[in-house]
Amino acid sequence: MRLLHDEPIAAHTTMRVGGPAARMVVVETPDELVDAVREVDDADEPLLVLGGGSNLVVADAGFAGTVVKVETRGVVVDSLDQCGGANVTVAAGEPWDDVVARAVDEGWSGIEALSGIPGSCGATPVQNVGAYGQEVAQTIARVRVWDRLEGRVRTMMSLDCRFSYRHSLFKGTDRYVVIDVMFQLIPGTLSQPVRYADLATQLGVAVGDRVPLAEAREAVLAQRRRRGMVLDAGDHDTWSCGSFFTNPLLSPAQFEALEERVHEHLGADVSPPRYPDAGGQVKTSAAWLIERAGFTKGFGMPGPAALSTKHTLAVTNRGGATASEIADLGRTVRDGVHDVFGVTLVNEPVFVGHSL
Repeated sequence: MRLLHDEPIAAHTTMRVGGPAARMVVVETPDELVDAVREVDDADEPLLVLGGGSNLVVADAGFAGTVVKVETRGVVVDSLDQCGGANVTVAAGEPWDDVVARAVDEGWSGIEALSGIPGSCGATPVQNVGAYGQEVAQTIARVRVWDRLEGRVRTMMSLDCRFSYRHSLFKGTDRYVVIDVMFQLIPGTLSQPVRYADLATQLGVAVGDRVPLAEAREAVLAQRRRRGMVLDAGDHDTWSCGSFFTNPLLSPAQFEALEERVHEHLGADVSPPRYPDAGGQVKTSAAWLIERAGFTKGFGMPGPAALSTKHTLAVTNRGGATASEIADLGRTVRDGVHDVFGVTLVNEPVFVGHSL
């Protein structure tokens, strides 16, 4: 366990903004993690748990309490057979893309489409991370957490986690601290069926086909690189939190109202993307709405905060941006989309000490 004072939080986030942490405790084992959280709670001090920092925008004033930086490591194969699959327990602090790379190398199918996503493993169940037709809820068997309210370690089975689109029991609350996650993966050399049309086209297969795991991973990484969604210190388009807004989930009536606004502004022959949701709602594209509302790639350039030049869904730090400038740009885009289309976009990253 390491103790740091007045540590710049910006240095620990992919957006590279955020003032200093009054106190930062770096933990490397599950016991250290629990002990550090319990110590802060016993002292009744503010707590911020920080993993890879890929989904976090901390205010310029920083954080007045204790930041617990989770750097726990470990990938343990609990069991491996064709019937039960590969049950693999991963420490919360493991870098997520390292986990995906290991799964592909070992021949464990089920998370290959989640390649290239920054951040740590412990954050994936919180957000129910997903991309290219996969989400972690499809493979998570259980999540072990420290329950700050009850003061004990709890094991939450998949159904207990209440997974939904980019959401879970753990999101929007600071009650639970993820210790580790068990994934139930499928042994084999082929990917799960390719669900994303652009990915299938790149691979030269039909939607629903399977391809070798390594090919699926490389195709996903290529897709993400084109969108500036693979971290690269030399590319300011990747100085971001990835997708800044979630795709809106609308009721049929709300989607009908959106269609009317689209026809009014863009013409009767133009319709917004429509993807049926299992819950009876309709999902549409945040990026499509942003672009049609007039916010093109690179909006805000030369910066210091601007939309990515590769993808309008990413708010980026062009170098030297403050958290306030990032928030201002996000607010401008959100309000602009609402003014044109009547849809309020919801930010995906978590704001600490400020908000949109």
